[in-house]
Amino acid sequence: MSLADKITMLMARPGGENAQKDDIPWWMRYAGRGLGTVGSFIAIILGLLNCTGIIFLNVSCLIAGIWQMLAGFLVIVCEAPCCCFFIDYVQVLSDKVESRPYWNKAALYMGLALPPFFLCFFALSTWFGSGLIFATGIIYGMMALGKKASIDDMRTSAANLEAGVGQPTTAPRATLVTNEQPFSFTGPPTKS
Repeated sequence: MSLADKITMLMARPGGENAQKDDIPWWMRYAGRGLGTVGSFIAIILGLLNCTGIIFLNVSCLIAGIWQMLAGFLVIVCEAPCCCFFIDYVQVLSDKVESRPYWNKAALYMGLALPPFFLCFFALSTWFGSGLIFATGIIYGMMALGKKASIDDMRTSAANLEAGVGQPTTAPRATLVTNEQPFSFTGPPTKS
């Protein structure tokens, strides 16, 4: 058993399936989980710092800070439910999010991270806190794209495209509508 397998076994969720669902590298999974966990803790702390904008009567920064703290909490619930074991529904929500495809998690995290940018654009705490959540979404988006093809497969595909073999049937030059009619101008309608 390799070191990576031992770490995977230690980090497995209790009651979760231990079989790998896809061919994503182990380091990318832990990068997403680790950045999501650590980044959401930092986002909560920086969101609290962002809420001090109310002292200067900046309500939009207060709302951005609250949003950032809620987004950080939701990411912690999804990525590290052991940090919130005192809340009953956390494991259910975490399992539901874990069963979704990676692109769903990417869209969720990126969507949660964007509103604070628009509400309080010039605060560094917004950029760094929500930026970590957004970066977690980017990692999950890269995981959704899947594994890159081998160099031999890419060379073969490029050679086939250069030679004209295996051209897609729906090339941009292809006719979109098979029964198209020529366009003509008939003039304005006449009164009857």
